[in-house]
Amino acid sequence: MSFILCLTVMGVLLLILALTSSYLRWLPVTTSAVCLLFGLAIGPLGLNLFDLDLRDAAPWLERLTEVAVLFSLFGTGIKLRLSLGRSAWRAAYMLAGPVMIATILGVTLVAHYALNLSWGVAALLGAMLAPTDPVLANMVQVNNAQDLDRVRFGLSGEAGLNDGTAFPFVIFSLLLLQQGTLNVDWVGDWALKNLLWAVPVGLFIGYALGRLIGQLMIYLRIKHADSTLSPNDFLALALIALSYVAASAVGAFGFLSVFAAGLGVRQAEARSSRSEVPSEHLTQPVLGHSHSAKPEQAVAGNYDELEAPQLAAGVMMGDMLAFGSLVERSMEVLLITLLGTLLASYWDWRAMGLGLALFCVIRPLSVWLLVGRRLLNGHQRALLGWFGIRGIGSIYYLCFALGHGLPDDVARTCISLTVSVVALSILLHGISTQPLLEHYERRNSGQT
Repeated sequence: MSFILCLTVMGVLLLILALTSSYLRWLPVTTSAVCLLFGLAIGPLGLNLFDLDLRDAAPWLERLTEVAVLFSLFGTGIKLRLSLGRSAWRAAYMLAGPVMIATILGVTLVAHYALNLSWGVAALLGAMLAPTDPVLANMVQVNNAQDLDRVRFGLSGEAGLNDGTAFPFVIFSLLLLQQGTLNVDWVGDWALKNLLWAVPVGLFIGYALGRLIGQLMIYLRIKHADSTLSPNDFLALALIALSYVAASAVGAFGFLSVFAAGLGVRQAEARSSRSEVPSEHLTQPVLGHSHSAKPEQAVAGNYDELEAPQLAAGVMMGDMLAFGSLVERSMEVLLITLLGTLLASYWDWRAMGLGLALFCVIRPLSVWLLVGRRLLNGHQRALLGWFGIRGIGSIYYLCFALGHGLPDDVARTCISLTVSVVALSILLHGISTQPLLEHYERRNSGQT
């Protein structure tokens, strides 16, 4: 697998995506589905250009998936502008909390009783497959910081917060496999470290860093009058790195910290601009940041009409959004293509039953029963039940688990079922997402 071959394959794939992007917009096919099929075509079932052994590739694949998830979480955080006490957040809290736990439990029961797997392996599969993926779910997440639709906002908040629910249970399952039985001592130690400490501390560290550094950058840009001159790409990298490292150093969850850092930076922007309209939308007519709002959402105006804090915050947020989006989309293309090459070696027909039970019964039923009617109407709850997309996050958890010495038979089972269920999700959700969203948007005009 030479460097030239890798460049050739990626160049061909990116060219295909560029040439077909106009057609894909009008077809019920996502970029992820195209990348998955392309990976299948260059894998052992097709041209046989790539033949990966996931157990050998797990160390470097874990880092690649980790980077993709980090950029996605930060990008999700900076798009959520509502204050944390607003009612729209309650749907996200319910999805990332009770619904996630119910989904983990449901998958565990199906894997144990229907597939005859041990409780430890079944619980590990439940924890890896339950979370809505922050990378691939971007198609159903908020479009920008002014998008307050309850379905997209709830999914965005869930994708950012669900590591606080899923990651502790991945660790719990690994401990259960190691210990062989439940014991008050290790279960208590697990709960103290991974629930009572790692979750709130990770959120606090990330939010504090994002809020303080965001306000400091806006202040410095105003003080030195270089709001439109200095790039802000490094700021996104710095916040992702510092929040992740700081949380990891004290035993907290880095993923949660990075998401919270994005929320903190966004709140710094909202506080500085003192406007209901996100600052990057105010600067769009001046600076032409095409990734901001739709033209009708932007506020027309001239450079001189913007206050200094609005200009500084708008340029900062626009640069970070553009940079993060580019990295996230590039990582998505690479990783889904690699996933496609793995399908021939690891496809497991048992995933059809497990995946359909998860997508069509466990997740929808959990949402319907646990998310109240006061938060969302029946149509919105039905969409939230279906839009539990699995993807890069599940592959990261899988690689993380493989790095903790799983027995060969357990490793093979976890790899085959996780890879197969994720691929099934990419195809089923990829085909159905666009038509369902279009139908929803025709019926609902952005409830907040």
